[in-house]
Amino acid sequence: MTKKVLYTNFEGIDDTLAKMLEDKNFRKAITKSNLFKFWQKVVGEKFKDNSKPFSMTTNGVMIIACKNPAVAQELMFRKTKILTELTPYLKSLKMKISDLRFDVKRWVDEDE
Repeated sequence: MTKKVLYTNFEGIDDTLAKMLEDKNFRKAITKSNLFKFWQKVVGEKFKDNSKPFSMTTNGVMIIACKNPAVAQELMFRKTKILTELTPYLKSLKMKISDLRFDVKRWVDEDE
């Protein structure tokens, strides 16, 4: 005679997701991830492979990792335009960015 095993203590995926979304840090991470995806649309083909969002500071500065100093300088010249083009995305995510900082030291190649 085989014993029947009852699985009654399992949580459904909807309950698990609901709990995860209650976590403030998790929601922040999702929001930042979405913003970082918009980066490629905003900077276009020329810079999407040579720059990528690295982090956000608590005072709203977005740190952008740049492949080399030339990319960082070119993006610096375009900072106002980039911030303007990011505005609709920021509003939809209910985020504010006070500034962009371009940092060559933060760049890491995915191939390495």
